[in-house]
Amino acid sequence: MSTLQTLDRGLRALDVVSRSANGISVADLARELDVHRAICYRIAATLEAHGLVSRTEDGLLRLGVGTAVLGARFEPGFTREARVLLRSLANETGATAFVSAAEGPDCVVIMVAEPESAALRVAYRVGSRHPLTKGAAGIAILAARPESRSDTDELRQVRRDGYSITSGQLERGAVGVAAGVRAVPGSGFEHSIGVVALEGFDTAVAAKAVRSAARSLEDHLPQ
Repeated sequence: MSTLQTLDRGLRALDVVSRSANGISVADLARELDVHRAICYRIAATLEAHGLVSRTEDGLLRLGVGTAVLGARFEPGFTREARVLLRSLANETGATAFVSAAEGPDCVVIMVAEPESAALRVAYRVGSRHPLTKGAAGIAILAARPESRSDTDELRQVRRDGYSITSGQLERGAVGVAAGVRAVPGSGFEHSIGVVALEGFDTAVAAKAVRSAARSLEDHLPQ
């Protein structure tokens, strides 16, 4: 399948900008994309015209409000409920709460909420990705899929339990607990909701909480 080079560059630029928390200059963006600065200026100007990026007072590029509008249109009922549930889940467990989605072989964090009172938190950034086979979130997504002869014993156990717990797989000293969000078969919707915290937090409480949150999210999916 052939791709449009200009569109590909624009989407790659948007991805780079989204990962630059403090903004990025056009010159640095051009180096990231390996294109001439003049081409990068046109890419940035086009994205800016559509509200997908904006410029700070010192000329750095940051995500624009247009990205939030697009995000809000993605399964709006699910998104609204997920944000409410994440805040509640984070405060109930005292851990960083997140929603992840499958993208090819990877698990990608798409929403995060931090507890209001916890002194020590595990940082989890929107856009972070790792293999589906590694970490509680990805394993929970795999367990929500139909059974397969190739399933590991671990995956079968997670499917029976209704949640996944992993320790130190993605970050040393961090424990993740997640449950898959079951959707209509064939819908392509593959998500999980979970929490991550430092070792020593109550995983039994967390497991019960994430399973409940996953079932609540399922009620807001298209049937």
